[in-house]
Amino acid sequence: MARYKDEQCRICRREGQKLFLKGSRCYTDKCSISRRNYAPGQNGQKKKKLSEYGTQLREKQKTKAFYGVGEKQFRKYFDMASANRGKTGEVLLQILETRLDNVVYRLGYGASRAQARMLVTHGTFEVNGHKVDIASYLVKAGDVISVREIRKDNGVIKLNAQENAARPVPEWLEKDVKNLSGKVVKLPAREDVDLPVEEHLIVELYSK
Repeated sequence: MARYKDEQCRICRREGQKLFLKGSRCYTDKCSISRRNYAPGQNGQKKKKLSEYGTQLREKQKTKAFYGVGEKQFRKYFDMASANRGKTGEVLLQILETRLDNVVYRLGYGASRAQARMLVTHGTFEVNGHKVDIASYLVKAGDVISVREIRKDNGVIKLNAQENAARPVPEWLEKDVKNLSGKVVKLPAREDVDLPVEEHLIVELYSK
């Protein structure tokens, strides 16, 4: 799948808010939003009024960047959400939240979603006792995600667990630092998603 290979901070500056794409750096004064809170490029400091389509597009692009998902996969998730009961926008966010790489990040075992994705693809985690190396794997209520026994001495995992011990864990997850694991207590509701996005704009964009 195609990946954005330019400077990650440019994405946050484009959206005008922190998307926490670079882990702990985003919490320091080195964060680009703290130093240059305007869009990148020659005309970045000029304020432009967005059209209705432009506003909808920015919401979609922001959400894709936040979860590190490409256009093809994002559209697939939207179609899945449309086929389910409930509000399409909220179901879409629920699907994105239950990706394994996002769950690993939420539990604090990955400094960023990008790092969590790398750890998953390298076979660091298991779900319900079975190795899973697919970052887009969707967890369900009751699933237990844990670091595989042969990877528990991984220095990155230990460092992340220590540094992120104080990071709040969403109510839909339960964390067990001692055993380097976590459990999906329930599926996330809209109020459990801290991304400041107006998901109805994404629905409107794809409904045209």
